[in-house]
Amino acid sequence: MSIEPLPFEPRRFQTAAAHYLAGRPAYAPRLIARVVELCSLGAAHRVLDLGCGPGQLAAAFAPFCSAVLGIDPEPEMLRLARQNAPPNASWLEGSSYDLGPDIGKFRLVVMGRSFHWMDRVDTLRRLDEIVEPGGAVALFKDSHPDLPENAMRQEFRALLDAYAPAGDYRGPRAAGWVPHASLLLDSVFSLLEEISVIERRAATVDMLVDRAFSMSTTSRSRLGDRAAALEADIRALGARLAPTGHFTEVVATTALIARRK
Repeated sequence: MSIEPLPFEPRRFQTAAAHYLAGRPAYAPRLIARVVELCSLGAAHRVLDLGCGPGQLAAAFAPFCSAVLGIDPEPEMLRLARQNAPPNASWLEGSSYDLGPDIGKFRLVVMGRSFHWMDRVDTLRRLDEIVEPGGAVALFKDSHPDLPENAMRQEFRALLDAYAPAGDYRGPRAAGWVPHASLLLDSVFSLLEEISVIERRAATVDMLVDRAFSMSTTSRSRLGDRAAALEADIRALGARLAPTGHFTEVVATTALIARRK
């Protein structure tokens, strides 16, 4: 299968970093614990968080392993990751193109909302060299199920689509996109298992503003002078549908675990 990788844009999330932790849904602790169990992760093992951003997954897995390494091309993301980082975490400015035997072996490689930015075929080949026998790769994502509590989601998503620069969507929402599972099935990591945790969570309109600016298509740097207008529209949506500024959303956090056949 011939897959054209996305252009490498190492600074695309420079201004998004400040909004990421406040805006993006956190991965459910129950999901992390289940992945630890299924991957037989123990105190002697190392974990790699590839495309780590501000270190959400690195921090989540740190208590279950001997060491975790976070790699990301954006210095501002790494600055945030280093704040209150667990003592067994270390950080490296780089990308999937820097993977190689020199960084050692890992029991588990995790990626949160980042794999689609990489040359996925090349990345899987490189991971074959550093994932130890019995190890795994786990891809994490979040979504909002079609439930009554998520009624505001549709209008919020429409707002983002209206503001995103034309043709700027990459990855899963782009035409002709090949899903991650298809590539994994054609790789050495072809034994797949997907698990999800679905939860009601408290949210605020402020979180929606941060969520919008945490995305590469609607970051402040991408929108420029239009950023203030998007924020005003999000707050107007909130005033209409969540007048107290608080609401409940249902979030599914999911891990796609890939092992060698």
